[in-house]
Amino acid sequence: MTHNFSDSAPAPRVKAGSKVLPIYAVTPFTMLDFPERTSCIIWMSGCNMRCGYCHNPQIVKGKGRGTVEDVMAFLRKRQGLLDGVVLSGGEASVWPGLPGFVQIVKNMGYDIKLDTNGTRPDVIKKLMGDDLLDYIALDYKAPSEKFKKVTGIKKFEAFSETLDLLCKQKSVPFEVRTTVHTDLMDEKDITTIINDLNLRSYKGTYYVQNFCSDNNRPTLGDLSPQKRALDISALPTPKDFDMEFRNF
Repeated sequence: MTHNFSDSAPAPRVKAGSKVLPIYAVTPFTMLDFPERTSCIIWMSGCNMRCGYCHNPQIVKGKGRGTVEDVMAFLRKRQGLLDGVVLSGGEASVWPGLPGFVQIVKNMGYDIKLDTNGTRPDVIKKLMGDDLLDYIALDYKAPSEKFKKVTGIKKFEAFSETLDLLCKQKSVPFEVRTTVHTDLMDEKDITTIINDLNLRSYKGTYYVQNFCSDNNRPTLGDLSPQKRALDISALPTPKDFDMEFRNF
């Protein structure tokens, strides 16, 4: 998740006696992050992964700086002006209070998009079961044999459960995406992911995202720029889903 923070507003200071949320910052307006909606982005601090190419180490390692009152005041002011709220990070699903928070935001009339690494299928299932999600962006970080190398954790089975859950339902639209740094993954790995999505009868769009170096913002793993870009011409054509390439 590599958004520019130049237009982001830091969450206000924590107020005495207020319940702290794990919110690092709020982007007040975007037309790019939630399909067919104008929205804001709430950036949740903390993550259970340590992806070397991550552009947001300050969020992954950061602490929450917002309060319930701060966030609700922000959202109340934008009722009728924004269509949706994007929950990004970091990883929002690791926060125990997420379902209750989403319920409050949903009751305010906002559509909800969740950006997730998919390692909390129980949370995704609950949110979907309560009809609280309108769109999901699922990060397919790496195939099973390279999952720990790329993410730092052994959670492919949990991710796989989330992917199965999403592929077997039709109520919540979702996309699958993979960020590629060729020091970590190559054409064979992306081919493995494409074949896996074929086997699961995925029907959406698969986004392959080229790692883009930003010299002004270090990555979580202090990765150097890629020596080469992924050769997208070497990838197979998916059977039943579309594939698009970003930043190539």
